[in-house]
Amino acid sequence: MAALNNRFLKTPLQSAITATVVSASLLIGTGFSAYSIAADTTQQESRAQINIPAGNLSETLTDIAVRYHIALSFDPALTQGLKNEAVSGTFSPLELIDFLLEGTDLMLQSNQDGTYSLLDQSNYTLSGLAISASQINDSVLTEYKGGQIESGGRLGVFGEQDSTNVPFSVVSYTNKAIEDQQLESIAEVLDNDASVQSGNGYGNYSEKFMIRGFELDSDAISYGGLYGILPRQVVSTNAVESVQLLKGSSAFLNGVTPGGTGIGGAINLEPKRAEDELTALTVDTTAEGQVGISTDVARRFGSKNQWGVRANALHREGDSAIDNESREETSVSVGVDYQSEQLNVSTDVGYQKQTIESGRAVVYADSGLTATPSVPDAKTNYAPSWAGSELETVFAMVKADYALNKNWTLNAALGINKNEEYGDYSSPTVTNLDGDATARRLTVPFESNTLSSTVGLLGDITTGDVTHQLNLAYSGFVNKTYSAYTMSNPTYDTNIYDPVDSAYPTTSAWADGDMDNPNIRSKTDTKGISFADTLGFLDDRLLVTAGVRYQEINVSNYNYDGSLDTTYDDSATSPIYGIVYKPSDTISLYANHIEALQKGDNVSSSSTYNYSNAGASLKPYVSEQNELGMKFEDGTLGAGIALFEITKPEAYGETGGTYDYYGEQCNRGLELSLFGEPLAGLRINTSATWLDPKLQHTQNGTNDGNYAVGVAKYRLVLGGEYDLRKVQGLTLGGKVIRSGPQYVNTSNSLAIDPWTRVDVSARYETTLAQQDVTWRLNITNLMNEGYWASAAGGYLTQGNPREIKLSLSTEF
Repeated sequence: MAALNNRFLKTPLQSAITATVVSASLLIGTGFSAYSIAADTTQQESRAQINIPAGNLSETLTDIAVRYHIALSFDPALTQGLKNEAVSGTFSPLELIDFLLEGTDLMLQSNQDGTYSLLDQSNYTLSGLAISASQINDSVLTEYKGGQIESGGRLGVFGEQDSTNVPFSVVSYTNKAIEDQQLESIAEVLDNDASVQSGNGYGNYSEKFMIRGFELDSDAISYGGLYGILPRQVVSTNAVESVQLLKGSSAFLNGVTPGGTGIGGAINLEPKRAEDELTALTVDTTAEGQVGISTDVARRFGSKNQWGVRANALHREGDSAIDNESREETSVSVGVDYQSEQLNVSTDVGYQKQTIESGRAVVYADSGLTATPSVPDAKTNYAPSWAGSELETVFAMVKADYALNKNWTLNAALGINKNEEYGDYSSPTVTNLDGDATARRLTVPFESNTLSSTVGLLGDITTGDVTHQLNLAYSGFVNKTYSAYTMSNPTYDTNIYDPVDSAYPTTSAWADGDMDNPNIRSKTDTKGISFADTLGFLDDRLLVTAGVRYQEINVSNYNYDGSLDTTYDDSATSPIYGIVYKPSDTISLYANHIEALQKGDNVSSSSTYNYSNAGASLKPYVSEQNELGMKFEDGTLGAGIALFEITKPEAYGETGGTYDYYGEQCNRGLELSLFGEPLAGLRINTSATWLDPKLQHTQNGTNDGNYAVGVAKYRLVLGGEYDLRKVQGLTLGGKVIRSGPQYVNTSNSLAIDPWTRVDVSARYETTLAQQDVTWRLNITNLMNEGYWASAAGGYLTQGNPREIKLSLSTEF
């Protein structure tokens, strides 16, 4: 940890700093006005051959400022005793100053009035990051210039870990990324990563993710490491401090997810915390007239600032960019924390309500189609006006960490969730390439509640020259669901290119359950105990992790009248092996073997199949991952490469035979990533993923060697932003996403084409009526391309049309 902290402190984080220096300063180049500064901008940015002799750093900086008309101020105490070596090369004056400051704790700060200051990096607050200067030494994660990306995240029983110290690929997108890109959902945040592909859920408006080619449903997103706490379908981002992405299987780390998805990765959200005093207000709008207002307030108090409160509120409503679709969202959250040397306690309470009217649904392809239907116009809405849903969730979480002594820490967390939904859903099934389709109404009231908990003991001990990081943990959750339904018949006709706004179908040919007070439909009770030891050799340059998790899964399924139907009670163990070798402070090599654990299938009792084990529940199935990779991270630039293979069992059975796991899906892949600030003012976030997702040992060998459904063969994300020095406070950015072809069915007879999406953005920090403000303009899908974004689940999710967002933010 000491080596990590030292390396972090040496990192120059120029672009992340927005605090103002409060010190007596010496103004160099007295008499320069804002007008003269603007006139000399070209000279300050032009590169030329420059030769600087060795000498006193303070005098050298003064000479440069005077020579190139740079209005630079700094406290002479900052440079006292510092020397500079002789420099010869091609620089702009500002680049020369940055070069001279390398290896010191000093950095050049650009101010909004066109002047410059020197700041001491050991005494500041990072903009957009939930840590303050006094806490930097305790930070686990490395935050990169610009404040939008952190290297690392929460890894289940291991807690928050820096990426360089663990044998996994993990990255976090901060609240600053959410704000600067105006990202309103988790899917929008993870569009920044090529390993993640997003679509919609089966027949509703939930978000479905594909990580390394395997599904992860929105109800499998954890909150502070707890499953089942967040809203089930769509999660608002206004109270989220970071969105943390773990790429790869995670049964040992996190246990079993509520819905059994998450074989290829995991998503965890961390709540905001009060670090410094904050009162922020943001108003936003879109080209369609959707309007939102949000506030973010933080305070710390007590004799040692041991108490903190962070409150967030958001309301947004209006038409979306899709024809005739409208959305309304209200979100409120409050987080209270207490921090002391031994005890840290936090409580988070949240409420979220979303209303979707005439929500565009997914599209199903009839089995008789010989080709995939062409995609409709980007704005076309093939949902009837009566289709929509109301989603309401209340949730809370309490967490505590207690330091037993300097080597051992006890932690615990408890979370609860109450979720209510009511929806009229209608998804068209396309029957020919002219776009003709049929659809029904499906009305579903749905309720769920979850109790989730963890307890852990973490210890650091040393035996001889070997260090040990010990983790003993328990985690589990109990989830109950309640539902009923009515479904209309006959179908109504429509066309996805020329939709028909059908009248509400009142005839319900099929129905079951109490629509006003739904009965229980399922109860899932999981619990697991894990133990791991990370052994450190060679001064912790070589880290070897070994562990095992014992998991119990108990599931009861109920009929719509509330009577018990089937039960499932089984257990399994899941090991982990990992190794990290750090040949230098910036490079780490790693490898892992880890598994994903899912509840076994329930065998159909239908007479159509007449399975010999009808009504039985299969044992939990284990998916295995092997991965090796390399990471480079120095706080300015981060890069990674990973090679992996994940195999997932697939069940099938012959009519009259036994239904069991005979086949498998095997995803082999390569991931590349590069992020950080390679040049002053230029920040990048790029990644690429190539996948070879093949089916093996399929029924009768019919689909052996075919590609898995809904998995893009490749995905590229090229993102970045640049601070324009000629226009103080202006930042321009953008992102290009390229996604490869996907198959819609296992026979691979239907496929969707590759697609490209271009997003652009601008951010301008200025003063309005003597108040510092930030304007943000974001345009997604600039070219308004129509494209099938995803075939995950064997159905089609259309990409959203062009959307123009504008916001104005200020802090008081």
